Amino acid sequence: MPEDGSPVLDTLTEMTAVSIEHNSLSPREYLVARLAAMIAVDAPPISWFATASAVEESGLTLDDVQGIMIAVAPVVGAPRVMAAAGHIVRALGFAIAVSEADMDELDDDNED
Repeated sequence: MPEDGSPVLDTLTEMTAVSIEHNSLSPREYLVARLAAMIAVDAPPISWFATASAVEESGLTLDDVQGIMIAVAPVVGAPRVMAAAGHIVRALGFAIAVSEADMDELDDDNED
């Protein structure tokens, strides 16, 4: 296997792109379905982090995400919903850390 880039991430990106192209949902509806599925399968924080920009671009709000959690709770159970909330918080912490690292890098570049 050639060592070019990140084949796993590339594959996941391609899978997502194809699923977007081959569905009849609006971007917002697509993200609602995706978030509900992520809650149901107990997606890890990195999955929430990877989805965050698409959620933001779709216009979904915190209230929308909470509404999705409430809607799926009777089906998936309280522990899954609470786990999702924890994963989202961890993903936000990761996003903040990445953002701070990017800012530090920019500061270092500006000092040169």
